[in-house]
Amino acid sequence: MNRQAFDPATFTSRMTKGELIAVLLYLPLHVWLLPLLLFSLPAASGISELQINLIVYVAGALYMLLFAGRFLRRDFDPLCDHFRYCLLQVLISYGMMIGFNLILNSILLLVLPSESANPNNAAVMEMAGVEYGKTAALAIFLAPLVEEPVFRGAVFGGLYRYGRPLAYGASMLLFSLYHVWGYALQDPVYWVYLLQYLPVSWLLCRCYERCNSIWGSIFFHMTVNAVSISALNALSELLG
Repeated sequence: MNRQAFDPATFTSRMTKGELIAVLLYLPLHVWLLPLLLFSLPAASGISELQINLIVYVAGALYMLLFAGRFLRRDFDPLCDHFRYCLLQVLISYGMMIGFNLILNSILLLVLPSESANPNNAAVMEMAGVEYGKTAALAIFLAPLVEEPVFRGAVFGGLYRYGRPLAYGASMLLFSLYHVWGYALQDPVYWVYLLQYLPVSWLLCRCYERCNSIWGSIFFHMTVNAVSISALNALSELLG
């Protein structure tokens, strides 16, 4: 990969057709069917939201290792071949995210009620307050391992051959919708928080593309979640 100027032609990360189908088939299971099944169990009343999420993401991580394990292994080689370059891309992406978030959050503060808050962040804060260690493991390790093969590996990588704008647009929109749709169906005001996920979803695609490895976006995703959950936990302790 050219380290001086990025060339889209150098992006060669691809799932096989079988891997692509298997990963895309898991998306409705992860988003809807598996949580619905768990909540419908007779013993569901005794299962916390954190436990439900842990079961879903552990199942998802095992599924990815089983059906996309070879893809993850293949994509580890480009990361190792250009480790310093990939690390630089992760750091650059994180710096860009901070800048985008400062601008976007300043705008949202002007248009949203003062008591309004991102419902996904609020849910994470609540789970972290109950069991920080398990919540951190879920957010930092399990979520990126499940979400990146889906939204970047399958959606972005699968559509890339049909055009970069389509690949970016579809991956960004689906990833952003994934984080807010459940809350927004209950209260339409939460749809505005979809905007908060567009910058980071664009940067996750960018990191994947430039590293030519799904591990680039996985490690960037891990970094974002690690810093975010630490900050949310510190804020929760301060407010508590």
